Amino acid sequence: MPSTDLYEILGVERSASQEDLKRAYRRLARQHHPDANPDDPEAEARFKDVSQAYEILSDPERRANYDRFGADVGGAGPGPFGAGSVQDIFDMFFGGMGHAPTRRGPQPGPDAEVAVEITLDDAAFGATKEISVTLPQQCVTCHGSGSAPGTTPVSCDECGGTGEVRRVRNSILGQMVTAAACARCGGYGTRIGTPCVDCRGDGRTQSTTTLTIQIPAGVEDGSTMRLAGRGPAGSRGGANGRLFVHLRVSADERFERVGDDLHHEAHVAFTQAALGATIEVPTLRETTSIEIAPGTANGTVHRLRHEGVAHLHGRGRGDLFVHVVVDVPTDLDEASTSLLRELAEHRGESVTPAPASLFRRRARR
Repeated sequence: MPSTDLYEILGVERSASQEDLKRAYRRLARQHHPDANPDDPEAEARFKDVSQAYEILSDPERRANYDRFGADVGGAGPGPFGAGSVQDIFDMFFGGMGHAPTRRGPQPGPDAEVAVEITLDDAAFGATKEISVTLPQQCVTCHGSGSAPGTTPVSCDECGGTGEVRRVRNSILGQMVTAAACARCGGYGTRIGTPCVDCRGDGRTQSTTTLTIQIPAGVEDGSTMRLAGRGPAGSRGGANGRLFVHLRVSADERFERVGDDLHHEAHVAFTQAALGATIEVPTLRETTSIEIAPGTANGTVHRLRHEGVAHLHGRGRGDLFVHVVVDVPTDLDEASTSLLRELAEHRGESVTPAPASLFRRRARR
């Protein structure tokens, strides 16, 4: 234990915060490290004092004991750094790299994508669809273990079953530990002694399966559904990855979709627009009647509430907007032309004169 005041060793006040202690320790550890002072025989002693002072004061319970009794009741563990000090240095300088290795084991499978075409009706009301996908699936022979039936994987003697190989090297701050996946077992922690003949030790085989998916009402073209655990299987028994289903809504010649609203063009004859009429227009699954008032202009819009697409993130449906398109005939016969000219004359409207041949035919009559 240091023979002088621990706060003085770190050069901080007794009211110093944990951040103040950490900054002071970092500065002094770099300054007094033996590797940074090869010609100073006392550098190692100072470095040990600084490290032990920080170890005690950075622990709230030990710091409280020191403040009360002037000593670290319970004491530090063996070694110049006390119990756990090397781990503290790793945590401080290398972000926790000094933690004990954990078994890596089989990794989850990758993600996969598939495109599914649906109708506007499916998108508006929702639907249940069956899709076929060809993906790596768990081998049915070895049940994903990769080992031939009757055998089991053995622990890797290179990494001791951890799946990681750790190496220690010296630096100016002491020993630094680096970890990497074991090259011999690929990070699994085990090796296949007798591979399965069907999957050759991978634990997966390519196969086609049929999935049932529930498409929610209100989806749009280009929407993506994420199905957890429905993607490719991981090798050697790893969990399945995710399957992303991209929805493609096929065009419907009756409607144009804008958000959750639908738009439809209803063509009427110019006589219907002038005199009024009742016409049938389609909805998503039925038809309905709308009244064309006398004198309806081209471009008039009728709004049918709640006849659109269901709201994906709420209740209710959008609306259906019926746009009236007045068709002007271009292939009138002689009788229709004559009637229209009489109507124009009656209303005092100027129109293009009739061709001379027409008058000649009338004159001959």
